[in-house]
Order: sequence, then structure tokens, then C-alpha cells
Amino acid sequence: MELIIRAYDLKLKHTFTISRKSIDTQPSLIVELKSGEFSGYGEATSNPYYNITVPMMVQNLDKIRVLIESSDNETPEDFWTKIYPYLKHDMFALCALDIAFNDLYARKKEKKLYQLWNYTTEKNPLTDYTIGIASIEEMVLKMKELPWPIYKIKLGTAEDITIVKELRKHSNSIFRVDANCGWGVNETINNAIELKKLGVEFLEQPIKADDWEAHKEVFKHSVLPIIADESCIIEEDVAKCYSHFHGVNIKLMKCGGITPGRRMIKEAKKLGLKTMVGCMTESSVGISAIAHLLPVLDYVDMDGALLLKEDIATGVTIVDGKIIYSETNGTGVELKDTIQFDA
Repeated sequence: MELIIRAYDLKLKHTFTISRKSIDTQPSLIVELKSGEFSGYGEATSNPYYNITVPMMVQNLDKIRVLIESSDNETPEDFWTKIYPYLKHDMFALCALDIAFNDLYARKKEKKLYQLWNYTTEKNPLTDYTIGIASIEEMVLKMKELPWPIYKIKLGTAEDITIVKELRKHSNSIFRVDANCGWGVNETINNAIELKKLGVEFLEQPIKADDWEAHKEVFKHSVLPIIADESCIIEEDVAKCYSHFHGVNIKLMKCGGITPGRRMIKEAKKLGLKTMVGCMTESSVGISAIAHLLPVLDYVDMDGALLLKEDIATGVTIVDGKIIYSETNGTGVELKDTIQFDA
């Protein structure tokens, strides 16, 4: 098996702003695992919040290249367990590698990934589309540019309720709100009352990630469900979220890939938590992997590739929130002939 590493700078259609940062370009790492006629692809993006850079991921993968390339005939679960001790300090690189291996494994079995897991896709949830923080006028324009059945609205400003009131004038779609740790306890409880009146479905991570007493208080008193994001990173965090959140938003890059992600979903369901998988601003390589988890999710946020000026790959397509799978096996991904630099 051959490890091929590529790095891209993904250019966004619009400046994307959340409560703690703004970006116009997203550096991304693509891992290809090649075995004979088959290739599997995985992705991880840089992330300043978690101190992850593309050069760091490249370096960490190169250090264990021999180990990776000698692991062709294992199951994805055995491969992840074998590699984890060497990449537990870099879950993003582990994610890209794990997704690529899952993709390759399914292609060798001549099945789509969801078929390999015996999932059925009849009741797949729709994906939301994210509206980043901007002026109200710009946020309205973004909604008009892409009419969508569900919008995730990024908040964390002094005018959050005003923003949602104005956006509601222009859409009857479902709204979800993500404050990215930008609110306090009373602010969250009070905002939830107003946002529920405005047709908001749930609040995502309103409170600072490690303030568990605050989460507990909000959980008790919020009139809207609260979904953990920054508070639910790795497998051990799922149990911690019980009785503090109503659901968890699992990010594959944070937990180390699709293999631990599936275990987290199973644990969340066992605890009665709602299940969601979210994305970063990433290409169709990462987004297509998420699509195969849809049958076991209540909600999904997989709009990352829709935010790009130009995608670097083909895979699943998304029409009005509905995911359409590629005819290709595995995750369905194929890289385009796009300019990139080899890492």
C-alpha cells in the first residue's frame, strides 16, 4: 500500500465568520492510500483552535509512513487501533488516514461504505446550510443566494436576537443556532425563549466547552434542546455530555476519524442523546465520508463543500439539503485535476 499526501488551499465563496475567527481560504490535507488498482481518500483541515496545521499533519504521517504502508490487509478497526498510539496527539491526521483506509477497504469489497455497514438510507436526514456571522444585509443575501430547507445560523454577537428576527422575515425554513461558546448561562436561557418563538430547532454549544456546571444549568432550564460540539471531542466525552446536553455533534477530525465516530454515535444512542455529525469547511472528500453515516443520525451539518469557490473532488451531491450518493464504491470520491502542491 502506498501513502500519497497532497495539500490544498480551499478558496471560499465568501468570508466565513464565527464568534472567534474569519477565513477566506482553508488549508486542507488530502490522504490517498493506493493498493493495486484501488485508491481510498481522506481529508483533514488545519484548525487554529486546536493548533492543527497542514505541515504538522504531513510531518506526523511521514514519521509512520513505513507502518502505514505495511498495513494493507487489515480491517479498518484493526488499522485504527494499530495507528492510534502514534497519532493520538494529532487526531486530525488520524482522521484523514482512517477515512482513506475505510474508503479503500470498501472499494476492495466492491461496496459503498454504508452498504458495508448494512445501513439503509431511506430515512436520511437533510443537511443544513451555514450562514456565518456578517452584517444582517449580507446574511440575508447569503440565504437568498441559496434557498435551503434548514439553515444553521452562526451567532455570538451583541445583536443575536435581532439578527434572527430579521432573517426570519426572509425565510420559513428551519433555523438552527450555533453560538460557538459565545454566550453565558443567563444569556443562553433567555435567548432560548426568544429563539424558540422564532422557529429555532436547537442551540449548538452556546457555553464555553469546559464549563460543565454552566452546561448543567442550561440543560435544566433551556426551552430549546442543547447540542454539544466543542464539549464533545473524543469518545470519552460522550458519557460526560449525558445530563448536560440533549445531543452531541461529532466531528470526525476531532475524534480521529469515521471508525471512532461510529462508536461515539452508538454510545450516544445508548444514552438517549440525539446524534449529529458536523463538518469543517472542507472539500467533498471529507463531506462524502460523512454522508455514509446519515442512516444513524438525527441531524447533520455537511455543507462544507457548498461554501467553497471550487471543490477539489467529486463525491456525493447535495440538492435542497438531500444527499445523493455517487455510483462509485467506498465513499464515492474522485479527485479532480485541480492545481495543488504535493506535501
